Amino acid sequence: MADISAKLVAELRNRTGAGMMDCKRALEETGGDLEKATEILRVKFAAKAEKRAEQTAAEGLIDSYIHFTGKVGVMVELNCETDFVARTEEFKRLAKDVALQIASTRPLAVKVEDLPADVIERERRIYEAQVIEQKKPEQIRGKIVEGMLKKFYQESVLLEQPFIKDDKVTIGDLVRAYSGKTGEKVEVRRFARFELGGG
Repeated sequence: MADISAKLVAELRNRTGAGMMDCKRALEETGGDLEKATEILRVKFAAKAEKRAEQTAAEGLIDSYIHFTGKVGVMVELNCETDFVARTEEFKRLAKDVALQIASTRPLAVKVEDLPADVIERERRIYEAQVIEQKKPEQIRGKIVEGMLKKFYQESVLLEQPFIKDDKVTIGDLVRAYSGKTGEKVEVRRFARFELGGG
């Protein structure tokens, strides 16, 4: 078994937010491979989060972010199950990161299911017209359109977006990892983004 340094454990902890012992075990399991250990922890925390999905998350906080120019502002509601978790610095940091993400990327909705059906249909029609225009073979057009829709979701849906501070994870991954770590349901309930002169 590889000798795991405290520095490596700390680096994995900074990357994932997992506890020290979880990080150490994941690194031992992967022979000190940081990338594989990160994957193990993401899977572990996602599984824990799935178990909590039916719980009610009625606590939490509303956080805000105002860009230094004073021209973009965001309010976000991040929920959890207990006031104890809501008061932690890590929960507050997650709320700040989510608000910063919203300010930077202008998502249209929190989840794919929150997108209006007419928006999805409009995008689908545009993509179908594009693949016809590009003279793509008919048998693969459907797959191409689905791929284009997936890319649209990654750009327009908050939980599907790559995190601006680490594009290897999505905002959904961050929320699920924190949920798994705390053992509580954690969810982004809603947000509002304001831009001066944005109409």
